[in-house]
Amino acid sequence: MTTKTVNKHLFVWLGSFLFGGFGVDRFMRGQIGMGICKLLFNWATLGIWSFVDWIVALVKAYSTYNDTEDITFINGGYSR
Repeated sequence: MTTKTVNKHLFVWLGSFLFGGFGVDRFMRGQIGMGICKLLFNWATLGIWSFVDWIVALVKAYSTYNDTEDITFINGGYSR
């Protein structure tokens, strides 16, 4: 069993910056509908939606992982 631990703030910041244009940051937070909407319509906002979500990620880490400062990945999937 392979286990890796990542700081949740770094994970959210990089995920939002690198993949925010595809809605991946919304999928990471469990907002599947918003992730699909962002995937389909982010081009219409000229990337402003992704930029705003990245700024929000810089200000606060999302409350999905509020019980710890780290996220643990076991065999490629994350566990809470």
